[in-house]
Amino acid sequence: MNHFANLKTLTNVIATLLTFVCTTVTAQAQDESYPNKSVRIIVPFAAGGSTDIVARILADKLGAEFKQTFVVDNRSGAAGNIGADAVAKAPADGYTLLVGTTGTLAINRYLYKDMTYDGLKDFAPVSYTSSITNILVVSSKIPVRTVAELIALAKSKPGELNFASSGAGSSTHMSSELFKAMAGIDIVHVPYRGSAQAMNDVLSGQVTMLIDNAPSSVGFIQQGTLRPLAVTSIKRLPTLPEIPTMDESGLKGYESLSWSGIVAPAATPQPIIAKLNQAINRLLETEDVKQRFAGMGVEPVGGTPEIFTRHIQSESDKWGKLIKSANIATN
Repeated sequence: MNHFANLKTLTNVIATLLTFVCTTVTAQAQDESYPNKSVRIIVPFAAGGSTDIVARILADKLGAEFKQTFVVDNRSGAAGNIGADAVAKAPADGYTLLVGTTGTLAINRYLYKDMTYDGLKDFAPVSYTSSITNILVVSSKIPVRTVAELIALAKSKPGELNFASSGAGSSTHMSSELFKAMAGIDIVHVPYRGSAQAMNDVLSGQVTMLIDNAPSSVGFIQQGTLRPLAVTSIKRLPTLPEIPTMDESGLKGYESLSWSGIVAPAATPQPIIAKLNQAINRLLETEDVKQRFAGMGVEPVGGTPEIFTRHIQSESDKWGKLIKSANIATN
């Protein structure tokens, strides 16, 4: 009786080992052959914006690199939360990716009470792809020419000046909140459903100021219809070297960038993450991508998944602290 029991136990052990080996070999084969079908890159915003354009450039290049189709899928709504949630709940096989942004990965967790995903836990960072400097602009009708003059005007009229944004939680919103906090001024937030609407009211002088993504503002600055006061990066923009930084304008340490990167569902196998990361890093170093990004005022970044992970955590800590201390309204 013991002989048969031992034989049965041995058979079960062998079966378990064979299952483990087969599963491991199959998983390794799948990782090595990745991608062997179309990959979907979800952009959590409408088509046409800077995040979407960056995604389409990368999708085109990745498709050529892997000889597979990389499709951009725009899933806009709820400040990017709809698209981000779809990826968080997608199969962790590398075939559904997200263009994660400042808002979806670092800010929204503090602004929205009923979040259906966790920007820090539900994704595996792949690559920090790009960053965009914002520019503090005012209508040419507003009688200020420097950051110091704008701050002085705001302090002389507390609660009377206002600032536009492309929506609650956007980089344009949070950049202005940071400006407001560091300058110690009382200005009113006027959110819009996109930067185009916000820009129109700033151009007309109905709204005092906007801290907008550089690519959206450059044309108006060159036309003379918008007056630039400062850029939000630590260094001046090579394309607009005459515009000082916020730091140079008296707000020491001020920095606010609109950044984006590729992330996958949290349990995506490491070999797939590494494969994508290496490919994206190679593409970001090509002259074609550098030139196309530069033409939009976008800076390629790159680096390891670990670097991107630390960046997301750092940004989350930074904006979370501001949102709590300034008591910025959530939904």
